[in-house]
Amino acid sequence: MEKKQFQAESKRLLDMMIHSIYTQKEIFLRELISNASDAIDKIYYKALTDSALEFDSTNYWIKVAADKERRTLTIVDTGIGMTEEDLENHLGVIAKSGSLAFKKEHEAKEGHDLIGQFGVGFYSAFMVADRVTVISRALGSEQAYKWESTGADGYTIEPWEKADVGTEITLQIKENTEDESYDEYLDAYRLKAIIKKYSDFIRYPIRMDVAGEEQTINSMVPIWRKNKNELTAEDYEKFYAEKHYRFDKPLKHIHINVEGAVTYQSILYIPETIPFDYYTKEFEKGLELYANGVLIMNRCADLLPDHFSFVKGMVDSDSLSLNISREMLQHDRQLKLIAKNIASKIKSQLLSLLKDEREQYEKFYESFGRQLKYGLYSDFGTHKEALQDLVMFHSSKEKKWVTLDEYVSRMPEEQKYIYYATGDSIERIEKLPQTELVTDKGYELLYFTDDIDEFAIKMLMTYKDKEFKNVSSGDLGIEADETESEAEQQEHQELFAHMKGQLAGKVSNVRASKRLKTHPVCLSTEGDVTIEMEKVLNAMPNGQGVKANKVLEINTQHEVFQSLKAAMEQDQEKLNLYTELLYHQALLIEGLPIEDPVEFTNKMCKIMV
Repeated sequence: MEKKQFQAESKRLLDMMIHSIYTQKEIFLRELISNASDAIDKIYYKALTDSALEFDSTNYWIKVAADKERRTLTIVDTGIGMTEEDLENHLGVIAKSGSLAFKKEHEAKEGHDLIGQFGVGFYSAFMVADRVTVISRALGSEQAYKWESTGADGYTIEPWEKADVGTEITLQIKENTEDESYDEYLDAYRLKAIIKKYSDFIRYPIRMDVAGEEQTINSMVPIWRKNKNELTAEDYEKFYAEKHYRFDKPLKHIHINVEGAVTYQSILYIPETIPFDYYTKEFEKGLELYANGVLIMNRCADLLPDHFSFVKGMVDSDSLSLNISREMLQHDRQLKLIAKNIASKIKSQLLSLLKDEREQYEKFYESFGRQLKYGLYSDFGTHKEALQDLVMFHSSKEKKWVTLDEYVSRMPEEQKYIYYATGDSIERIEKLPQTELVTDKGYELLYFTDDIDEFAIKMLMTYKDKEFKNVSSGDLGIEADETESEAEQQEHQELFAHMKGQLAGKVSNVRASKRLKTHPVCLSTEGDVTIEMEKVLNAMPNGQGVKANKVLEINTQHEVFQSLKAAMEQDQEKLNLYTELLYHQALLIEGLPIEDPVEFTNKMCKIMV
């Protein structure tokens, strides 16, 4: 029998496909099953216009059978089959898709969407097979034909016998090598796993003998294509567990069905607990991406913005432009539209949770609030408008989580700023001397305990036209104490100038404090970099010694100040000692390191003798 040659371009493409187009060999089974599904779909299309042809879905199926002794894997379908001409045109010319041509011919008709549109998926079989044999009998024909090939050297076509309409593809599985085990494609349980992974939602039953019993492997009707009214919370939780999104129960689910410029269905889950690796480089975000029920990507990162990377779930669309291997997207316009809509849906669900189920939202926020705050800060604040109503902070008045909206809604009319204080813990912040003036005024404080908090707020800048103000900043905007403070500064100018000289290079100024009530000393800052930001930045590998512009503030009403004045008049050496100790005391209050602890303890001892 004469062996026919592939076209030169086809030979080149076949070699490329086997060695580089597909990243995982197991995908060959997805491609062959998808082609089989297309073949059945074609009968369905014909039945729409041919009254003599009745389409009874119970008569249509796909079967996968492995023979370990003969090392063969066979995929049988009851689809439309192929004529000799079809075999020549569709299998003899690589990248000529019968499904694509059929779809264009029938694109005006309603019905099932065809999966295969590139005509290369069939040849993925050669990644795992030395020889591929196709026996097919076309609908309306009594004659069957056999197509056979061992790869790029060509193929043969000859008449054959086949009792029923449809196609039977037999792969002669390769022998194992040192680098590759091909036995897995003859193992029933491994084949079942591959089918469940990629083809679980093919609309026709995929049958296979497992442990001596014929089973239907796939689910066929995906949950996302069912009517929401037919589904219960248990149905969504079961799907969550089956897809191994997490081992916990989801806090909330979102079921989306969109038709329009881009048509897609989606089920999204907001997890209840945080994955152990969530804030590590190993964590991979993304949603499962399906095209017409066939899994294309395990994790499509482009479907989720980073600030919603905790969301799990899937998207299924027939509007996506896939590349030749159906493993990646060819164009991203459709994907961007889907991603934008998904982000909007997630935000709406979170706002609803915040409004109607506050306890549940706080449980979510304990796990993932940090990521929302990263979202405020990242991409130069691009997402701040979308996220500002979702973030929460602990409050000095409420002693619990509050939103920015809740804070602003109860601000006194004369209060100019949204005040906040930073520290390692709420307990530590509550003891900060810098908070005294603000709390004495009856103003509420937000407690920032995450290292990202202040950076996020700096990016946000304002909320409902109210600026944020750190209690350690130079100007608190509380005018009642301005005149008294300036008078004290002038009165004790010589003392403060001396202390400033003693601390040269450590602080930019020493002045009378208008914020301290009971504490003797504290540090405040001038400029954009605060003390907390200095600590965070210097903890990074490339911190490069960033320093806040620090000011030492002295409480002129404290008894310690009387000792400073006396030392100024009687013993300047003692004044220098007091100055150093007060500075180090202020550093300790802020959680900043003391440059020379030994020197510090020696100076403490001097006071005691």
